[in-house]
This record gives sequence, C-alpha cells and structure tokens, in this order.
Amino acid sequence: MPSPELQRINAFLSAFACRRAAHVVELPGGFAVSGDAFAHSHADNQVVVDAAVDPEALPEIAEDALGHLPYQVISVLDDETGAACAEPLIRAGYTPSTCLVMLHTGPVPNGIRPAERVDLDAIRTPLTQRWRGFLPDADDEVIRQLVDRREARRRGADAVHFIGARTEEGEVASWADLYMDRATGTAQIEDLITSEARLRRGHADAVLSTALRLAAEENCGTRFLIADAADWPQHWYERRGFVAIGRTHFFERVS
Repeated sequence: MPSPELQRINAFLSAFACRRAAHVVELPGGFAVSGDAFAHSHADNQVVVDAAVDPEALPEIAEDALGHLPYQVISVLDDETGAACAEPLIRAGYTPSTCLVMLHTGPVPNGIRPAERVDLDAIRTPLTQRWRGFLPDADDEVIRQLVDRREARRRGADAVHFIGARTEEGEVASWADLYMDRATGTAQIEDLITSEARLRRGHADAVLSTALRLAAEENCGTRFLIADAADWPQHWYERRGFVAIGRTHFFERVS
C-alpha cells in the first residue's frame, strides 16, 4: 500500500493532468487527456493510469484513445501496476522509462529569497534556446508548443507560479514551475532548468530554495518533484533534502 504522502501526490498528479487538459476521457483504470493546441506535447496528450487496470488490455485501451496521434504515451502512477504493465506494453512496441517521486524531507532553506516569481515572457527566450539544445532536429512549431504549453499549466492547480533566478544583468538564468494545492497541503516543483551558459553558478539552487520557501509559507507540507531514475539530477536533489518514496512508469510508442 502506498504511503499517505504518495497517495496524496498521485491524487495531485491526476487532478493536475485533468485540470490542465483541453479534453478528458474516462477510461478503464484511468483517463486520457488531449488537446490540439499542443499536439506535439506528450504531457498534454497521454493516457494516465491511476487505478487498477488489466495490463493485457492496456495497449488496446491506449490505441483507442490516442491512435490518431503519431505517438502514444502512457503514464502509470502506481509502481506495482506499472511493473505489471511493462511486459504487455513492451510486446506492443512501447519503450519503458521510470521516474522517482521524491519528497522533500530536509529543512526549508532560510534567508532572503534569491529568486522571484516571473511570467512566461521572462523565460520564453532562454526556454526556447534550451529546448533547441535538447531537440536540435525539432522544427519551429514543435519548439513553440513546448514553450507555450507552460501557460496551460496555470489551470492545473489553484496556485501556479513560474520561479526564476536572474543574473546581475537581469536575465533569467534558471527557472522552474511551482504548483500548489493549498487544500491538501501539496506542492510540486517541476521542470527546473538552467540556461546552458549559466550552469554551475548557483542559479538552480536559488530557484529550488525559493520554491521550497514559497510552498512552506502556503502550508504545503508535502513538497515533491519527479526525477528521472536513470539520470544524475536525482542525486543533486538528494543532497538538498529530497528522498525517493515511489516510482512512476512511463511508456512511449511512435507510430
């Protein structure tokens, strides 16, 4: 049985996905979200499994919901369910990956906030540059959607902020999203990114510290983020008071 914190986090993730989506369709074991405005965004066009599901039936469920797209993405929030679904989905042509759900258990950073709330326009240029580095072969429309989709995230929770740390010249060097549900005391920090030219100068620490302080000031005792289980940032987060309390499974297939 997942811990109370993990249950709260998974409920938050499901609610956030539904609230930000243009369209939601209920499915056995979960739901599908979709929207033409951000057709290139996998997060905005996917199947989310947040309840018991027949693993053998899941490939057909996803095909019925997302077969019109050139890709199909399935997120399984429960670790045990995700592990059970892996074999049928791999047979159906899906590539699996795993992320860690990391809960902040360390002390909330003290002192003057070194970062601030910013609007999307303040991060649009550095975010576009970073996406071009991540996806050098993507066309302009793909990059535009991956940047602009951030605005749709404002619908996902009752409080959504973009947090940015600036250089002395005023340029936003590092940024992240902060989503908060005050009713359940839950906060997610998402997409912490630093401009390539500004790496290793403390800007990401400034953003993370500010996001944690803002969440604590809103009485969000459950503060979490999602980190790739196969990549180095998880260890960076561990050194800043985060511990892994669960695993989320992702499956992707290109048609």
